[in-house]
Amino acid sequence: MGMAWPASLAGILKAYPEMLLATACFILFRRLSRNRRLPVCWPVVGMLPYVVTHVHHLHDWTADVLRESRYSFRFLGPWFADKEVLLTCDPANVNHIFNVNFSNYPKGGDFADIFDVLGNGIFNADAESWRSQRRMAHALVSHARFRVFLARASRDKVRRSLVPLLRLAAERGEVLDLQEVFTRFSFDSSCTLIFGADPGSLSPDFPSSPFAHAIDVAEKVIFIRHVMPKTWWKALRWLKLGHERRFAEAWETIDRCVAKYISQRRELQRSGPTAQMTSAPKGVEGEEGEGLDMLTSYLQQQAGTGTSDVEFDRFLRDTALNLMIAGRDTTSAGLSWFFWLLSTNPEVEAKILEELRDQLPAEYHAGTGGDGLAVFDPVELSKMAYLHAALCEALRLYPPVPFEHKAPLKPEVLPSGAKVYERTRVVVSIYAMGRMEGIWGKDCKEFRPERWISETGKVKHEPSYKFLSFNAGPRTCLGKEIAFTQMKAAAAAIIYNFKVEVVRAHVVAPKLSIILHMENGLKVTVTRRHK
Repeated sequence: MGMAWPASLAGILKAYPEMLLATACFILFRRLSRNRRLPVCWPVVGMLPYVVTHVHHLHDWTADVLRESRYSFRFLGPWFADKEVLLTCDPANVNHIFNVNFSNYPKGGDFADIFDVLGNGIFNADAESWRSQRRMAHALVSHARFRVFLARASRDKVRRSLVPLLRLAAERGEVLDLQEVFTRFSFDSSCTLIFGADPGSLSPDFPSSPFAHAIDVAEKVIFIRHVMPKTWWKALRWLKLGHERRFAEAWETIDRCVAKYISQRRELQRSGPTAQMTSAPKGVEGEEGEGLDMLTSYLQQQAGTGTSDVEFDRFLRDTALNLMIAGRDTTSAGLSWFFWLLSTNPEVEAKILEELRDQLPAEYHAGTGGDGLAVFDPVELSKMAYLHAALCEALRLYPPVPFEHKAPLKPEVLPSGAKVYERTRVVVSIYAMGRMEGIWGKDCKEFRPERWISETGKVKHEPSYKFLSFNAGPRTCLGKEIAFTQMKAAAAAIIYNFKVEVVRAHVVAPKLSIILHMENGLKVTVTRRHK
């Protein structure tokens, strides 16, 4: 397979001769360092040429560098960038940064600049703003009515949209991009939980969604900002040129779509309980006919805050977008890699299928999804240890968020012995962490769910600083249960009802993005298991 740079990065090389110079320097001196496995720091350009030449497989190259350097490596950029990066996947460093000395590693100004589209939401927030938002989010996800709403919405989305779509594809013998299916599934599910409205993007005709497309554009540009010197992309942002112009347009679309949802929900709030009881998406009404989505919950609390509608709407916009990106992309990426791993490990799929058959309640054998297709209840799925273990194993090998970056307020020495300063950006490669023998054993590159099963048959706990897919420490992801509920509901229904086969010769590779999507999607065919 030949080297194929993303079009956006190729454009960067043409537009900025400094990067061409860096590449030329690397080619010139490559013979002198051909026996070195670790990058060499060249005058002026630093180690930038190595990034350019390995950008087509950046995650695996980073893992190789960290393996060779014993889990930590200091990357020195060009002189004009005035930045250094400490790459690490050392669990001791992770525990120290994310937990022990958490207060020394806020998100900071650089992070907020890169992710400016997220506003003052929980991902960018620090100090009291972050604590306040986390308290509100924790109160929502732990609320009994929200949990009921989550379980019912997840099951019904699978029953009403996902299963019928796959049944139709099986009948027609069509090739599906399963990654696209999961992205639409998680987009609709996230909109339901956050806005109380299902946009219906998982319809068989795959309708376009300006909101979803704008989020895709924003994520691509955010990744470019990670690899481009800050002064360059800030200049483009100010001039509104290139990818930053597309970013600005996407931002406007995002604001418009979120504002529409907030306005609709606020009107329902003002209309009284009767209107709210009839506003839940079809098929996800609560026990009393009302679903507790995020907007409804937060709007009910506004009266006690003393804030104006304009100010509170800005808060709702930032909160909703943060949760939307977190919910949509991580779940879809996790499911995509999970099914690809199942396709290459049929023995794991067989064990999951056996577990589903053994624990399927008698009333479900007749099928509840229509045409004899079974759909599982999240309560029953929570008892299935092997399915949970297989999902954890997929997230270990292919974490939806492949890296995290932090910056210290004060200089210090990390447990690995590496020194960090105010200008040091610490990048934790979660992707590399799952591929280190010293962390996960000699079989670290194998897809083996059994590593998550204890001797008693229960799911084994691994510390979050070792299994970082849901973050660690005070910022541990509050949506972990939501993600597992949605992934299990989708995975169980698909595995039990359909045989999924990846199209022969289809190339699967990680995409260069802040989310670990697949570069070419996941092209599959599906056939019915039971008729």
